[in-house]
Amino acid sequence: MRRPFATALVLGLALAGCAAEKKAPPQADSATTRKTQSGEVVGFRGDYGSDAWYGIPYAKAPVGELRWRAPQPAEPWSGVRPALTHGASCIQYAGTMGGGAGRKPGEPAGSEDCLFLSIWAPRAVDGKPPHGLPVMVWIHGGGNTVGEAAFYDGGNLAVTEDVVVVAINYRLGPFGWFRHAALRGEGTTDLDRSGNYGTLDIVRSLEWVRDNVSAFGGDPGNVTVFGESAGGTNTFTMLLAPQARGLFHRAVVQSGGTNFDSIAAAENLTDATPPGKANSSEEVLLRFLVKDGKAKDRAGAKQAAEQMSPEQIAAYLRGKSAYEFLSAYQPMGGFGMIDMPKVFADGVVLPTAEPRQVFAGTDWNVVPVMLGTNKDENKLFMFGDPNQVRRILWIVPRLRDERMYNLTAEYMSKMWKASGVDEPAAAMRGVDAGVYAYRFDWDEEPTMLGADLSVMLGAAHAFEIPFVFGHFDLGSESSRIFTEENQAGRLELSEAMMSYWANFAYTGSPGQGRSGKLPAWTPAPSYMVLDTSAGGGLRMSTDTVTEEAVVAAVGVDPRLETPADRCAVLASLARWSRGFTREEYAARAECSPFPLAES
Repeated sequence: MRRPFATALVLGLALAGCAAEKKAPPQADSATTRKTQSGEVVGFRGDYGSDAWYGIPYAKAPVGELRWRAPQPAEPWSGVRPALTHGASCIQYAGTMGGGAGRKPGEPAGSEDCLFLSIWAPRAVDGKPPHGLPVMVWIHGGGNTVGEAAFYDGGNLAVTEDVVVVAINYRLGPFGWFRHAALRGEGTTDLDRSGNYGTLDIVRSLEWVRDNVSAFGGDPGNVTVFGESAGGTNTFTMLLAPQARGLFHRAVVQSGGTNFDSIAAAENLTDATPPGKANSSEEVLLRFLVKDGKAKDRAGAKQAAEQMSPEQIAAYLRGKSAYEFLSAYQPMGGFGMIDMPKVFADGVVLPTAEPRQVFAGTDWNVVPVMLGTNKDENKLFMFGDPNQVRRILWIVPRLRDERMYNLTAEYMSKMWKASGVDEPAAAMRGVDAGVYAYRFDWDEEPTMLGADLSVMLGAAHAFEIPFVFGHFDLGSESSRIFTEENQAGRLELSEAMMSYWANFAYTGSPGQGRSGKLPAWTPAPSYMVLDTSAGGGLRMSTDTVTEEAVVAAVGVDPRLETPADRCAVLASLARWSRGFTREEYAARAECSPFPLAES
């Protein structure tokens, strides 16, 4: 069945943000030769007139005995290494959001040898490379199970705002986050045993930036980490991880969250006390034992596992090829993402305390922080839900119930704002670190084939990314969303957002942007609404929310005309938020448990 063009585009936007169509590799430019601690690299001239270097290794390949180990510094090389193509994506399932170029959706893609980064910097002037520029390190999204640095082009941001932009790969899925007791044997360190390998990869990339970025014109003493969705969550982890302390100096969280998994969820069987998740490491082990014929069923696999020594289990798990190991997890639809425990509150890399409690004190990496969400976050996912949107001839989208579609999206996006922006910001403000918040409101998509995409998608999840990077050329389909009619407003808003983001990187405050002419962006609890002049323009607002308030509002909102309406909205909130249990949601509106069952 052909995927509707709009669905394919917006799902790709959730990660791609700055993806470009395939083209011939660039030519090396000797003027871009730079020396790193591992060896020399040569880059090329990027599309926006920047200097660019792609596919620089920042750590050893995490293969063999280094699978499920903390990353190690990159191996040195001799001669000049061409940095003209992005390194391999990390192991994942190909999909509309993944790094599986050339693979069909659902097929394994990528490599374990994937710890590469790419750099964009302003070009030399009169033969003199830039010096001492702020560095902005981008952490891609994708549920921590798909994505890659190759989707992004930081050249326009670098050239327009005089910054150095770095985009990184990090281990994903069960290679980035995996804990099993058998992997904590002799010779392992606390970091090896943490299971947070993807988190530690990001820390290692920041160590590389500290040690090498000055050769590319950057200031290692002024580094901003910024990321979206799972990349925003990973930015939160950099604020919390003691290993990242001193490696960065500002942080931007775009549509992130602080929902981390427990050790029990990561390791235990589903029938243990406390129970683990369906894709816990123990459940994966049993799955392999059955698949390999070592047991007839799960009960037999439990007995077989009990008879194996930790050393045998470790050897058994390490003996699986990367693609074979990935096959223990099933991708979700066309996204390529997998549902599994990840980002663990392990007490070594990440605290066991609730993150907002930590942010209320000083035991975190206290730096200026900017946080935000999009006005219609969840419409990206709702648009692909056949329960919400029907397709005429499998192509033309039509909302099944526009009133409930918009109300559900409104409450879900408010909950994301509460949990990902307003509540963390309230905790951080007590430390006086400098906290700034935003909401992205651009919703000027066209109407096509009778489908008003400004209603169906609006300011959906990830749609702010092209504005931050100033890069809207996402391939032929992008022209259907980013049209000549909305171009002037888009470019105006993108220019402002790049200016705000860069000024934050320079000073720790978005202020009035690098130009000093934009509306003043004051600290939280107020937040900046980011929109075009036609949509009301750039303006400060004060309507902050809490998770409790969002749930309470459902019960009294007159637009939710019946108890069934309220329960339907609460069911959606329960599936997307960890702020309350399904039973707690039900109690707030006297809903039966049935509509709150897992979808």
